[in-house]
Amino acid sequence: MFQTRLKETAAQVQAHLDATMMPLGHLPVIEAMRYASAGGKRLRAFLVMESARLHGVDPQHAIWAAAAIEAIHAYSLVHDDLPCMDDDDLRRGLPTVHKKWDDCTAVLAGDALQTFGFECVSRAECHTDPLVRAELTVTLARAAGAQGMVLGQALDIAAETAETPLSLDEITRLQAGKTGALIAWSATAGPLMAQQDTAPLMQYAAALGLAFQIADDILDVEGDADKVGKAVGKDASAGKATFVSLLGLKGAKSRAEDLVQKACDALYVYGDDAETLREAARFVISRDS
Repeated sequence: MFQTRLKETAAQVQAHLDATMMPLGHLPVIEAMRYASAGGKRLRAFLVMESARLHGVDPQHAIWAAAAIEAIHAYSLVHDDLPCMDDDDLRRGLPTVHKKWDDCTAVLAGDALQTFGFECVSRAECHTDPLVRAELTVTLARAAGAQGMVLGQALDIAAETAETPLSLDEITRLQAGKTGALIAWSATAGPLMAQQDTAPLMQYAAALGLAFQIADDILDVEGDADKVGKAVGKDASAGKATFVSLLGLKGAKSRAEDLVQKACDALYVYGDDAETLREAARFVISRDS
């Protein structure tokens, strides 16, 4: 069921992004936006759509929030790949935006994707209540900005020149921002749109986000670059502290499994209706890309 819904969501979000970006024209920066936002697993969009389904939210409204989070996520990857940050040549098995075009186009495409994401959640089509749209916008800003993803990225960059490696608690805090903040927003978008309690899905997402990052750290050690779609082994080469370097492979896998169980346990209030979200949690530590 999870794989089916994940694929359905990917197709729906891609169609929505294509249709919404169509009026923007075909300048290089617009083409770079389309290129950067195409493909991927669409896990964050799936979390939006599935949490919306659990709370009876109209999917025609939820798709705007799903498109928003994918645009924000795409912007973050474009900037993350730049030479001034991770300096990656490949993303999803294809040349990164700054390689296909140039650094300036990549910066501008990322900027445009970010603002496009905020436009999506602030449009009337996303929700009939302007107060709900405002809440979606401000919570997305916090998740993406200096209290969330950007904070995590800044801590990650600072760690590269730190005199001592990060501790486990410090890495956990870093990744809760860099990876976990957007995942948490995605999982709580549904109850937020329905104006219901976000706490159970916030607990689910907090555990899921850390499990996702631990799986990424494991893939950097064990993964196949062709399947992962980008270079592997970069963390070890850079001497970077990760969950694997601190816990070891076995310990990291065990921690990820514990987090998945914690995520699943947080869904008890939804009963069998949340089984697809439980499958999603199991998926994040079994994936090969």
